[in-house]
Amino acid sequence: MKSFEQGKQIIKNTIQFLPNGPGVYKMLDDKKVIIYVGKAKNLPNRINSYISSSYLPIRTERMISNTKNLEFISTQNEAEALLLEANLIKKNQPRYNILLKDDKSFPYIQLTKSHKFPQLTKFRGKQNKNDIFFGPFASSGAAGWAIKTLQKVFLLRVCDDSIFHNRKRPCILYQIKRCSAPCTNEISEEDYNKLVMDSISFLNGKSALIQKKLSKEMEVESKKFNYEKAATIRDRIKALTQIQSSQQINKNNFNNADLIVLFQKNNITCIEVFFYRSKQNWGNQAFFPKHDKDDDIDDIFYSFLIQFYENKIPPEEIILSEKIKDLALIKAALEKKYNKKINIKTAQNNNETLSIKLAIKNAQLALDKKLLENKNNDHFLSLINKEFDLGFNPTLIEVYDNSHIQGLNAVGSFVVFGKNGFIKRKYRKFNIAKTNINPGDDYGMLKEVLSRRFAKIKSNNDDEIPDLIIIDGGKGHYNVARKILDELGYFNLNMIAIAKSERRNQGDETFYHNKKEIKINNNVLLFFLQRLRDEAHRFAIFSHRAKRKNTFTQSALDNIEGIGKTRKKMLLNHFGSVKLIESASIEDMKKINGISDFVASKIYNFFNKNNLVSKK
Repeated sequence: MKSFEQGKQIIKNTIQFLPNGPGVYKMLDDKKVIIYVGKAKNLPNRINSYISSSYLPIRTERMISNTKNLEFISTQNEAEALLLEANLIKKNQPRYNILLKDDKSFPYIQLTKSHKFPQLTKFRGKQNKNDIFFGPFASSGAAGWAIKTLQKVFLLRVCDDSIFHNRKRPCILYQIKRCSAPCTNEISEEDYNKLVMDSISFLNGKSALIQKKLSKEMEVESKKFNYEKAATIRDRIKALTQIQSSQQINKNNFNNADLIVLFQKNNITCIEVFFYRSKQNWGNQAFFPKHDKDDDIDDIFYSFLIQFYENKIPPEEIILSEKIKDLALIKAALEKKYNKKINIKTAQNNNETLSIKLAIKNAQLALDKKLLENKNNDHFLSLINKEFDLGFNPTLIEVYDNSHIQGLNAVGSFVVFGKNGFIKRKYRKFNIAKTNINPGDDYGMLKEVLSRRFAKIKSNNDDEIPDLIIIDGGKGHYNVARKILDELGYFNLNMIAIAKSERRNQGDETFYHNKKEIKINNNVLLFFLQRLRDEAHRFAIFSHRAKRKNTFTQSALDNIEGIGKTRKKMLLNHFGSVKLIESASIEDMKKINGISDFVASKIYNFFNKNNLVSKK
């Protein structure tokens, strides 16, 4: 109670410094960590409500008790405050805010109009003004599938510029009629751009027009006895019909809209988002925002919307299953941010009502699946407790693994598992120092990773301490890890090592715990532990490959003064490899637009300096 009164006093002392008007306030704990972010139409009035209200929810009382400082940012209007609040919440993930977990950028289809033969590719991230983007798609798989089908219909290239500029003959995609092979001039620039325009028309919802056009072309070619060409067009029509069917293109679909519904059960909320673009259903995604059991549906939906669209361009229309507070404010904020008209509403006709009902059914199924997974996870965690005699059901597990090739590009990493499954935002990777460890020294790598990980926890208290760690390795790995943890003071931290055997595919793993060698006969538990180990292994390999790829993209060109990213890309696109650049003449380099006589001479002299010295 004393800390609650202290928190109220800190808030009271701050009110006198607050400007009248809209803004954002941040509550910080004793470690200067932001624990809550809020916005206000009038800062003093909103902050005063925390100390003048006769009743506060228990969660709010806990928040005030933990508040040791209060900071504020004044804004020009409430809409600006709303956008800033969403940005700060997503960036800092405050403990007492409603949080949109596992949010990510959705994939788009990109047409690189900046190239004379545009490439069809999948894209995430910040969009540029030169290219054309279609989306979002609900998943990477959905976008990838759409690209493959578009290849069949419009024969657009998917290869990157480097491969495109160095082809001497068509690749297999041309042979199986998935590409028109502009790389080797199998199609003219004019005809290729007709295919590009047709694909744009299709993605903009003009599928019937494209199908009619292709039918006429097939008929013309048949009359000319060009049966092979007519058959190719026929295959394209079939592919077009397939994508129309799978994407559920029909007159009842929404033109450009996001359909967003909410379903709640057992104090867990599922929010399902359906994406419609150009009357095409581009999939749906379920979200499970983190919130307190006392938060009402109105607050949850409101917080979700502004956080969801904080980094995603909204369509012209957003249709909701619930009417929530301050829709006009959200609308004004999004219109200001994205400079476009947006209509946010609830269902207003039979088609919209029916679509909302179907979407809610999907949300219910997704939530039921989530609850079943959580129940299974609780069961798995209790099995670990029973098998290894931990004395408690673990709630946070970290699983460690290393990856390297003969000591090169060594990476250590860990994945995290909790009651709700794998927590991917807590995954971490560590680049292993070359100087301290001999190549291929697994014990040395494990020692470095654990030392860095737990030394950081001990010094900063930034992360939650796991109650169980699992090591991918045998008795030696267990002993090394145990020694490190003991040296850092984590004597009571439980640890398990999983040792593979030659018959590991038959479930013959050996487990080490508290100096005991254990064989597990429970197949359910064995499968679960293998799944944890395999996820750690997958993430370690992924991190290693990313590092190795980054190493490969570095080249001798990086050592030439005046050769930046743009010129490096131009040279590699033209020649295809550093090796070919090394053997190129000055005249060959000068043929590239943007490479002057001086730059060409500098590159040539760099690669041929040994020859020049020997000639002298």
